[in-house]
Amino acid sequence: MVIVFFGATFLIYAMVFLVPSDPIAALGGGKPMSPALIAQLRAQYHLDQPFYVQYFNYIGGVFHLDFGTSFSGQPVFDVMKRAFPVTVNLTLIALVVETIGGVVFGVISGLNKGRWYDTAILIVTLIIIAIPIFVLGFVAQYLLGVKWHLFPVTVGGNLDFYHLILPGFVLGAVSFAYIVRLTRSEVADNLTADYVRTASAKGLRRPRVITVHVLRNSLIPVVTFIGTDVGVLMGGAVVTEGIFNIPGVGGTIYQAVIRGEAPTVVSFVTVLVLIYLVCNIVVDLLYAALDPRIRYA
Repeated sequence: MVIVFFGATFLIYAMVFLVPSDPIAALGGGKPMSPALIAQLRAQYHLDQPFYVQYFNYIGGVFHLDFGTSFSGQPVFDVMKRAFPVTVNLTLIALVVETIGGVVFGVISGLNKGRWYDTAILIVTLIIIAIPIFVLGFVAQYLLGVKWHLFPVTVGGNLDFYHLILPGFVLGAVSFAYIVRLTRSEVADNLTADYVRTASAKGLRRPRVITVHVLRNSLIPVVTFIGTDVGVLMGGAVVTEGIFNIPGVGGTIYQAVIRGEAPTVVSFVTVLVLIYLVCNIVVDLLYAALDPRIRYA
């Protein structure tokens, strides 16, 4: 975790630092500024120091929860406090959709391999994977928001659960399709395993064989996928948040990249890296609960 944390933050900071743009010019809005003002701003945001000095100053502040100041004059930590709760709620909705829906449909498809509804589920999930997320978002926005009036078209400042349902479904749609296909493949393979035949030969009822033996072992790769998908969903919500006008992490990072605000971009990515690492630790610990062959001392 320590190596990944420092390596990821260093690479992100380096890439933002090497972007061929002048953040001071962007801060001025294209208007000419005096050399004295430019020098003052560069000193204020530590842009007059070497790259490695800027990075170590930033890391030192992170350990004190000081993520620097954005070019708008706001502390980055305050910006994060507004953006992260929105994206966390959106991500939780997407996780519920992809986890519950994906596992249920995957089990149904795997237990009925080769039947017409198994084929139908595979076709539908393949279509969802093939459609770009921005196309899926606009289609859902038009059908469910504009035409049928089931959900609000945009979110804006309305950040309650009801307004986040539709973008949450859109955000979790592709992962839902992957989980369906992954669960279906694992369930179909485990149904023919020796331990399943042994459990059936011992007289165990089919529901117990499926829930205790088949499903428990089939969920190991699914849990791995879900654990790694948390960070992907939070960091990859740029398109979804843009379509539905959601002031979350994705939109904030996008605007910060355009303005060349290295402290804002790196701070948000740093938190996303920490979330990703924690989720991977949780996944590793869940292996022991799902697989009886794994035990941690």
